[in-house]
Parts: sequence; structure tokens; C-alpha cells
Amino acid sequence: MNPLLSRLQPYPFERLRQLFADITPSPAHRPISLGIGEPRHATPAFIQQALIEGLGGLSAYPATAGEPRLRQAFADWMQRRYGLQVDVATQVLPVNGSREALFAFVQTVIDPSAGEPLVVLPNPFYQIYEGATLLAGATPYYAPSDPARNFAVDWDSVPEAVWQRTQLLFVCSPGNPTGAVMPLAEWEKLFALADRHGFVIGSDECYSEIYFRDEPPLGGLEAAARLGRKDFRNLLAFTSLSKRSNVPGLRSGFVAGDAQLVKAFLLYRTYHGSAMGPAVQAASVAAWNDEQHVVENRALYRAKFAQVTPLLTPVMDVQLPDAGFYLWAGVPPALGMSDTDFARALLAQYNVTVLPGSYLARDAQGGNPGAGRVRMALVAETAECVEAAQRIVQFIQSQTVQHP
Repeated sequence: MNPLLSRLQPYPFERLRQLFADITPSPAHRPISLGIGEPRHATPAFIQQALIEGLGGLSAYPATAGEPRLRQAFADWMQRRYGLQVDVATQVLPVNGSREALFAFVQTVIDPSAGEPLVVLPNPFYQIYEGATLLAGATPYYAPSDPARNFAVDWDSVPEAVWQRTQLLFVCSPGNPTGAVMPLAEWEKLFALADRHGFVIGSDECYSEIYFRDEPPLGGLEAAARLGRKDFRNLLAFTSLSKRSNVPGLRSGFVAGDAQLVKAFLLYRTYHGSAMGPAVQAASVAAWNDEQHVVENRALYRAKFAQVTPLLTPVMDVQLPDAGFYLWAGVPPALGMSDTDFARALLAQYNVTVLPGSYLARDAQGGNPGAGRVRMALVAETAECVEAAQRIVQFIQSQTVQHP
């Protein structure tokens, strides 16, 4: 067996299952889970219909590069969303969801023979970054987040010696779990570092279409273009339909950016067998070409967060995120509970599931930045999320009485 498999850590939801193994959830309350970030709004009917109508193409092998009309749909969307011009032949590729692509891209980029390569990732982070790094024969470096800046990554704290060994940097903006959006000045800083040290930047943007401010989140390619980097050198952006269009089961997204990176990634994917099926391509074209359902979906999240956030702010350190569908909430210090203790007691007493923040981060550079916090995925219907928030308030108030 591949010895690198032994370096993989359990996925957060497996750790959550183990954490709750001896817990009997409150039978007086129906179960509500805020644990998994899986969209639960209805899939638009026109996307389902396009999937059905695309079934006629199953008799032929699909091209790894995707049909021309699919790549054109990517380019058209990027022009509408970011004002970008991309070459559909050389700068975009379909992928089977951003998770698959993030993993595969690391295998494409990393040269394990080049002197103990590093991959820099934010902390907290999406665990695929870490697993892909380890299986590519590289070592992750966990860049710490700053709670005082809404858990923005402190890039300045990364030592020069680390940047010198870095082959790949992962950026997640809007962030998971914090929802923070990286501003142009930070992109400029990272581009300068990439130019100086020759590493690649992978920009994970799967939450880009769920946002709460008037201005949509800045994208990595958009930042590059604003800074005169129209060739997107050393940069590849990853995006997905899962959250944008409520189709996590479709497994569809695309990557775009530096033509040389796309060329290498296409070669890898051709051998890896990562072609997107024709029916999924047809449904994806329909989804990328329509914006009205995205506006309606965003409005649902905005209404939901507008009701839930004010319920929790009096009892927890939590605020409306810039984007995404998570609340990143601090466990009240007065309770004397760790994030795992909080999650266990909440499930036992009120049958609400939340994910401990420490499971989304690592002990590195002086501590675990997720410790003492929990992630709540507001993916269910509004009434269910409101009920969960009300139970959390009741739970905290009851614990406060016990621990004055």
C-alpha cells in the first residue's frame, strides 16, 4: 500500500461521529444538523430537465477538455461576473466538482524530488488541501489566522525560509469556515511572493456566489487582471456549481487561469480519467448560463442569516460573514467548555449538531485557531435554522445559570 496514506488524518465528520459515539441526543427535540456544509435548497427544475435531455449522449466517450459550448459557458459567466476575457481553448477546463479538482491539481503541480517541497495553506482550512499535499509527497505549512481580523490569514508571519521551499499556496476566499473575503492588497502581496519564489497559487472560490454585502466577492483572476496580470501567471481559480446552483450531487465545476497550468492539468486529467459526462455537461451549461436562480438562492440565504445571526449575537462571539453559508461562532468563555465539550453537550441536551472549530484547523505556529469556536452550516430551511439558533440560545443560558 502507498505508505503516504498513513499520514492522512481522519476527516472532520469522522471525528465528529467518534465524538458523539457515546451521546444519546435529547429525545424531546427533533434532530437538527448544522454540521455539514451541504446545500439543501431545491435544485432548479430547469437544471434537472437539462440533465435529462443530455442523456442522449451516453453512447460516446466525453472529451476531458469538455464540449466547446461548455467551455464557452464558463467564459461567458466569467465575463459577466468578473469582466474577464479568457481563452476558451487554453484557459478553462471542466472538473468534477472543486474537491476532485483541488486534489488532482496538487498531484499535477508538486515536484517531490525538489528538496522537501512545502504547500502553504490557511489555518483553519478545507481538509482536502492537507490530504492532497501529503499524498503528493509534500509537507503542509499552516499559515495562522488572525481572530482580530475576522480570521484573515497572517501572510506576513510566514517565514522567508518557508516561502523559498513553497511550490503551491492555497487561498480560500470567501473562506471556509469564516466567510472572510481577501482584499486586493493581499492578492498583490501574494502575487509578489509567487513571482519572487516561483510557486503556484490555487484559489478556491466555491462560495463566491453566496454573499451578504452589496459588492460581490473579489475573485483571484479578477484581482490579477486589476493588477495588470492579464495572463494570470502562476494562478488557477477553482469554482463550482454545488453551492451556487444547489447541485452538490451533480459534481460539476471548472478551473481557469494560467494557460501553462491548464495545459499541464489537462494532461494529468486525460490520464486520470476525469472527463465530465455529457448529461452533466448539458446541465452545467444550463446552470452557468442562468443567473436568476442564483439571485433567488442568494436572497434565501440573506433572509435566513438576517433572522439567525441576531438571535446568536447576544450570547456568542459571532457576526454576519462576508460570504458563504457558515457562522463561525465563539463558545462563551464563561461556560468553561472547549468546542468539543460544547458540541457534545448541545447534542445531548438539545439535539443540535455543530462542528467543533478545532476539527477544521491544526495545532501549528503557537496554537489551534479553531479551538473555542464552532462552525454552523445554515443550509436547511429558515424555520429549521431559526429553531436551531433558539435552542442554542436556551442551551447557553441554561449553562450560564449552572456556571455563574
